[in-house]
Amino acid sequence: MSNPVSESLASDPAMPKPCPRVVISALGITQILAWGSSFYLPTVLAHPIASDTRWSLGWVVGGLSVGLLAAGLVAPRVGRTIDARGGRPVLVASSVLLAAGLATLALAHSLPVYLMAWLVMGLGMGSGLYDAGFATLGRLHGKDARRAITTLTLWGGFASTVCWPLSAWLVEHFGWRGACAAYAAIHVLVCLPLHAFVVPGIGSVAAVGRASGAKPGISSPPPLTGTKRIRAFALLATILTLGAVTASMIGVHLLTFLQARGLGLAAAGGLGALVGPSQVGARVIEMAFGRHYHPIWTMAASVTLVAGGVILLLLGFPILALALALYGAGNGIGSIAKGTLPLALFGPDGYASLMGKLAMPSLLAQALSPSIGAILIEWSGPGAALGFLAGMTCLNIALVGLLWVTTRGS
Repeated sequence: MSNPVSESLASDPAMPKPCPRVVISALGITQILAWGSSFYLPTVLAHPIASDTRWSLGWVVGGLSVGLLAAGLVAPRVGRTIDARGGRPVLVASSVLLAAGLATLALAHSLPVYLMAWLVMGLGMGSGLYDAGFATLGRLHGKDARRAITTLTLWGGFASTVCWPLSAWLVEHFGWRGACAAYAAIHVLVCLPLHAFVVPGIGSVAAVGRASGAKPGISSPPPLTGTKRIRAFALLATILTLGAVTASMIGVHLLTFLQARGLGLAAAGGLGALVGPSQVGARVIEMAFGRHYHPIWTMAASVTLVAGGVILLLLGFPILALALALYGAGNGIGSIAKGTLPLALFGPDGYASLMGKLAMPSLLAQALSPSIGAILIEWSGPGAALGFLAGMTCLNIALVGLLWVTTRGS
């Protein structure tokens, strides 16, 4: 006897039966380009922009903070939209917004226009970076999304590796305005078609679920309900926000911290490059073994490794490479836990909306953290800033322990 649902999925051209590997690969490519042309853009372009326009470097870098604030404010709406309509329309919108923002950036000859461009880019970041990607995969794969989310973070880990050299080459040959225009064209010609024609629509969710081929792992406990759910959500939101503060502050001020330990700028930059491979290496290990344990242990390992790295930096441990490797590994698997732990604790129903609510405080904290770090360094020195971060990372270990106690027996 024929199955009308299966027949409709097979016959409706708007509902193709997608190959999960193709979908994840497409999202991986767009994640690399989205991160590289937004969050990582000021790393290469900030100084050329400041030199060309005579705007202060603080205002130039502050554009990213404007973007992150916008991303944080739009995140809950993005999550609700993905729950209601699937990820494809949101990701398509992100490509359009990022392209428009980058094109405006290329044409900006006044600071207000420059900041307005970042505001538009922030809307694109909020609807196109990890949180939206994780929500899309959760919407497609349901409770089996863990491996897909882990794979997506592996792709995203190469964003700086790919886009920093690309940005530098574009600036060298076409100037910073040409680099922004080139990225805008990439979003239109590469990311937009991938999101529009490869990411499945909401009608294909059932087809993806049947085709996912997820390997069985540990049995999943039922989702949290009632008071436990409320407490767990508050704890997880706090853990993710403190983690975002740490990552954002170290990401911006790492070279300052290393130079305070007696390294020259070149040596500090060389050591700082260890963070990226450590992130990817830890994600590979998580991908290989993660299905054998609950994601809360991934989060526990993440906050412990990050705390270990920060504390070693604070204490002036002579092998700085070890401190950076620990920090990078913890930060790498933290991205995975951010997507997989909410799915395990709260279930697939309403997962995208939940991710939007969790993303909002984290993104707002990311926007403010570099400025807070700069004030701490200016007023009290790099050591005090590292001490502040060490205290927060130790608090996060305690909060993860409390989250584990809260969810036991669920």
